[in-house]
Amino acid sequence: MIKTFTQDDLVRYIYNETSAEEGSEIEIAMLFDEKLAETYAELSTVVGDLNGALKSPTRNTIDSIISYSKSYHLHSVD
Repeated sequence: MIKTFTQDDLVRYIYNETSAEEGSEIEIAMLFDEKLAETYAELSTVVGDLNGALKSPTRNTIDSIISYSKSYHLHSVD
C-alpha cells in the first residue's frame, strides 16, 4: 500500500515529531517522490529562516524590566 504524506507530515518530520517508523517511511518516500523531496527542501529552508529570525531582548531591556517590576514592592500571596 502506498502512503501519501502531507506538508504537515513533513513539518512534523523536520521537527522530529514523527515516530522512528514514520520517519523512515517519509525518508523512503522522498527517495521515490521528487515532488515530496522538493517540498521537504522548501519547508526545511523556511524552518531554517524562521529559526534564524528569532530575536531576544537586549540585556539592557531585561534589566529595565526587572528594575521596573522591583519598584512595585509586590508581596507574594500565600
